[in-house]
Amino acid sequence: MSARLDLPVQVCQGVVEQALVFDCANQALIGVLSKPASSRMASQLGVVIVVGGPQYRIGSHRQFVHLARALAAAGHVALRFDVRGMGDSAGPATDFQAVENDIAAAVDALLAHCPELPGVVLYGLCDGASAALMYVQARSHHPVLGLAVCNPWVRSPTTQAVTQVKHYYMQRLRDPAFWRKLWRGQVARGALADWWRQWRLARSSGSLGTAALAHPARQHEFGSFQERMAAGWAGFQLPVWLLLSEKDYTAREFCEAVASDPAWRGAFERPNLTRLDLAGADHTISDPALSRLAEQSLLAWLDTLQRSALSAGCSSSE
Repeated sequence: MSARLDLPVQVCQGVVEQALVFDCANQALIGVLSKPASSRMASQLGVVIVVGGPQYRIGSHRQFVHLARALAAAGHVALRFDVRGMGDSAGPATDFQAVENDIAAAVDALLAHCPELPGVVLYGLCDGASAALMYVQARSHHPVLGLAVCNPWVRSPTTQAVTQVKHYYMQRLRDPAFWRKLWRGQVARGALADWWRQWRLARSSGSLGTAALAHPARQHEFGSFQERMAAGWAGFQLPVWLLLSEKDYTAREFCEAVASDPAWRGAFERPNLTRLDLAGADHTISDPALSRLAEQSLLAWLDTLQRSALSAGCSSSE
């Protein structure tokens, strides 16, 4: 792995930002490194932002730009980057289930540039969170000190059906306006047919209660990305920060999986979990006030994690 840092530096509101080019499988990946501008503010932790979905390093409504700068202003070093085939990075498009090497290259590049850091935290939203969990499941030896995951993506036909029935269709059935539209013939037949299909799928899985999921693609080994995520969650013994948005079906679907799938049993009871249920928030936390609340919670968690890392480092050096 090689990192080239001969690109222009930009200073913005006390944060130094620099383009970073590094290699992954002989392809050039592009990232932006954000650091504190003041040399008096020592770097605390490195945060690698794993971008999910058909998205690149800026993020929806520039959310990853704002996040990286908030982290750097608090004394951390943040790297947001494009995986292969996305944004400005070279190579063929890469699915979120196969970005393990991209994440590893980003972690190595960050630590090569900032070798004084005790380790890194992986931050991911949606299937970026899923990719981070699969990364720690696949890499038994890695310098990851913590995971920060937002609205993890566990989509399957069953969990989607259960979530829609419980959190969308049931809500509509309790709405008098829906029945007035139905009586007047203003509800499309296709909508009713879709509701019936989803209801039957949810009922056939037994997941409207607390029974296990019956995803048709499930295998006993780690054959599905959901199983790899669950194994990563269970096997990762270090701290996890979890954000769940109230108004997000992806978050609700994750909660259904935790409640119904044996692979996720006890996921919310792990002792080193910090959970933030963000009232009123959507999938990407687009409301600026709610985004600031999420950043404050994340920074407080990172501060605790940093103190633990320093304590562990002092103990090992004695």
